[in-house]
Amino acid sequence: MKYKQIDRNLFIKNRKKFTAAMSPNSIAVFNSNDIYPVSADSTLPFAQHRDIFYLSGVDQEESVLVLFPDAPFESQREILFVRETNEHIAVWEGAKLTKEQAFEVSGIKTVYWLEDFQKVLKELMAYAETMYINTNEHYRSAVETQTREDRFIKWWKETYPAHRVAKSNPILQKIRSIKEPEEIALIQQACDITEKGFRRILNFVKPGVWEYEIEAELIHEFIRNRSKGFAYTPIIAAGNNSNVLHYIENNQQCLSGDIILFDTAAEYANYSSDLSRTIPVNGRYSKRQRQVYDAVLHVKNEATKMLVPGTLWRSYHEEVGKIMTSELLGLGLIDKADIQNEDPAWPAYKKYFMHGTSHHMGLDTHDYGLLHLPMEANMVFTVEPGIYIPEEGFGIRIEDNVVIQQQGEPINLMKNIPILADEIEDLMNQ
Repeated sequence: MKYKQIDRNLFIKNRKKFTAAMSPNSIAVFNSNDIYPVSADSTLPFAQHRDIFYLSGVDQEESVLVLFPDAPFESQREILFVRETNEHIAVWEGAKLTKEQAFEVSGIKTVYWLEDFQKVLKELMAYAETMYINTNEHYRSAVETQTREDRFIKWWKETYPAHRVAKSNPILQKIRSIKEPEEIALIQQACDITEKGFRRILNFVKPGVWEYEIEAELIHEFIRNRSKGFAYTPIIAAGNNSNVLHYIENNQQCLSGDIILFDTAAEYANYSSDLSRTIPVNGRYSKRQRQVYDAVLHVKNEATKMLVPGTLWRSYHEEVGKIMTSELLGLGLIDKADIQNEDPAWPAYKKYFMHGTSHHMGLDTHDYGLLHLPMEANMVFTVEPGIYIPEEGFGIRIEDNVVIQQQGEPINLMKNIPILADEIEDLMNQ
């Protein structure tokens, strides 16, 4: 791994939080992700399943975590299974975790080779009454590929049909949404790497550059700072491309007079950052671009103030909509008649600001979090309003990552990343 080893006490704490929420006499099993094929013998780069990483710190394929807090013997209460390494694997793929290294990473004392998994599980199931299966229930999930977790669940239900079934996801949605100090520090590191990338491209962008050249500058800066790369597929959208919310082609030339909307950020140690900035190709915003930019920035600043303990996600977005409506009136994009005649299910402001303002962030860019529950301290949210005007050929989005505090306004993890229009212009024209 490129990142520095994480203190295993983080994963010990995370396991304690999870097992405290389990029902009596129950087992939970968590699987690594597969290495996914492309074709022939090609594969995608391995990306660990965030749940097993959150609970163990293990960041390699073919690993399984078993938690059984009420097991009769202490050695059975936390068990890690990892792929057995050998000289052949070390030569062709690089050495995998030894049992000793698996303990150092996770703090789990009982470590077996993966080949022993079914045998050990059979003994544990004789003591247990309930199995926690780990299904993906994120509100944005749309998975068609069968995962290693899916295959395990199918096999387990066929092998142990008499046991009760429970779900890990509701517990994880709750505990993963509230970050430990170590997690906030890792997200901060991802944000700091993102800052370096953004400052680099401020000195690089000029008329005639191509979107993919900017992408190359960013990935260079991210990797040289111990990131695996982008936390999500990068959006580098010049001109009218900035009106496409998830534009990822990044294959157009950037022309003088255009703006470039960036939604690009680094990961670090599997933790995400999530940045949006919008800059002028030639180093100067036009009068109209500046008006819209300042309007979006105002909405972002006001929306940030509302991210406090007790805020309800749905009510928050309704209030942000009111602020955006006022800004759109000032920009002449909507009028009072539009508001009077609006559909309550799709307010007038949605014509120019059609996405949400904030989402949970952490190990996943769109991280776990139960949206019907009030916000709590140490949750990490994005704040990302935007105004998109296809008829004028540009869109503006500005986004930061913030940590909710017990008292006062949230802490902005991206406070050092240039955001004011004057500051961006000054840096681009140095």
